Amino acid sequence: MAGSSWGTLLTMTTWGESHGKGLGVVVDGCPAGLPLCEEDIQKYLDRRKPGQSRFTTKRQEGDQAEILSGVFEGKTTGTPISILVRNMDQRSHDYNNIKDLYRPGHGDYTFDAKYGFRDYRGGGRSSGRETIGRVAAGAIGARLLECLGVTVAAYTRSIGPVEINMDHFNLERRFSNSLCMPDPQAAIRAQEYVEKVMAQGDSAGGVAECVISGLPAGVGEPVFEKLDARLAHGAMSIGAVKGVEIGDGFLAAGSLGSVNNDSFVTGENGRVDKASNHAGGILGGISDGSQIVVRAAFKPTPSISRPQKTVNRDGQEVETVIKGRHDPLVVPRAVVVLETMAAFTVADMLLVGMSSRLDRIQRFFNT
Repeated sequence: MAGSSWGTLLTMTTWGESHGKGLGVVVDGCPAGLPLCEEDIQKYLDRRKPGQSRFTTKRQEGDQAEILSGVFEGKTTGTPISILVRNMDQRSHDYNNIKDLYRPGHGDYTFDAKYGFRDYRGGGRSSGRETIGRVAAGAIGARLLECLGVTVAAYTRSIGPVEINMDHFNLERRFSNSLCMPDPQAAIRAQEYVEKVMAQGDSAGGVAECVISGLPAGVGEPVFEKLDARLAHGAMSIGAVKGVEIGDGFLAAGSLGSVNNDSFVTGENGRVDKASNHAGGILGGISDGSQIVVRAAFKPTPSISRPQKTVNRDGQEVETVIKGRHDPLVVPRAVVVLETMAAFTVADMLLVGMSSRLDRIQRFFNT
């Protein structure tokens, strides 16, 4: 299977299946000397693990990270970092009734069409548990960025028709409710909405937003490897994501140039700044020094308890009810996946950009 690796200089390769013995990732290209321990990774994994509220799957997994290589005496060695998370609570028999069916909204049919077989136990490689490896790798990227004064923070912007009010925005409050919304009032309305959806045996979608702060101007490439293109690619590779926006996104299509253009102004210490940020922190594929804003739209969870029409591998039309333990919406747990994918992508592009100017290379070798 191709396509399990991500990055240029800082790379990750994820592996494992939902109902296999475990999942994990190998991260290569991380500079030596980065302070890193399992707790640095665990705090991110804890944000995505199941069973934390009535709005997530009841699968009980500790999702404990084990660093197998690449770290010695609390610091990275510059060699590949291998991380393992063991599966502890598989119930594969829950999927016996759908082993010959194609679940609506899932990758069952397309996976079968490509490979001629599929792991029907929770989706196998296509399961949301694949994101464990991404989160573990992204935690390393976030740790690297932290040492450079760059922060990455994601949260739930909307669930169904309920959107946060930026006048009530408080980033720290995202952890005070089970939906990861930084607006407590919106969180209450969203919980009521999701409860109604769950009572109907249905699921909900939503939007996660990620803000990157402290990244200097000059990160990214101007053609195929644009910073916004890489961020969009990384976000779209997350299961259930159906759309990505940078800055104003689709709203820019209905705007005017006189409104959408961000005027340049002189900021603190005489540096170039902007009066607004419709561009979302990226111009010409390169960071402009302001906050980078990335938004990802997640579709409703396809596994629902209502009867659905489908076909089996013989092409016969049948009706099915999906059993097992599933999230009624993926957004609250996917927030940290978007955050860590963005962190890893930015860290990689920052390392790539270090060789873009001769004067900086000369400064490096002359120090």
